[in-house]
Amino acid sequence: MTDPRMNAPLETMAEGRFLALRKRGTWEYADRPRDIRAAVILAIEDDHVLLVEQFRIPLGAVCLEMPAGLIGDETDGEAVLDGAARELEEETGYRPARIAALGEFCSSPGMTSERFTLVRASGLTKVGDGGGDSDEQITVHRVKLSDIAAFVAERRAAGVVIDAKMLLLLAGGLLS
Repeated sequence: MTDPRMNAPLETMAEGRFLALRKRGTWEYADRPRDIRAAVILAIEDDHVLLVEQFRIPLGAVCLEMPAGLIGDETDGEAVLDGAARELEEETGYRPARIAALGEFCSSPGMTSERFTLVRASGLTKVGDGGGDSDEQITVHRVKLSDIAAFVAERRAAGVVIDAKMLLLLAGGLLS
């Protein structure tokens, strides 16, 4: 299926290092320049999952999320699985022995062209504290899978915003 609006010229309204604001016809959206991609990491070991909490400037609030990061933002041509493993270690301090792609998904298709690869990381070994790079202040949570719903409810009650991708864990379909 195609849409006639795709025939309208593409206009770049603004562009920064990590985002561009584009317009095609009357539709405005955010785009990732330079083939930057994203990975979201489902890191499960011994019936526990790794989650991260960090302040997100666009929300003006702390957000609970699965570990995630940009791929190809620092190194052109970075492989998704390599970048996902790098991001997991940087954010959480855990290194995966195995990492596999589960598929490509859209984060907010009406507002951004960004797609992310969901990966599953296993064989986790703690090799550091995590916490992200110098611009990030990430809190790492290791949560028992059977306690996910209660943990999310507790964090929401504390005023933490919950990333919609957390619904994957709450629904449970990817855990089996």
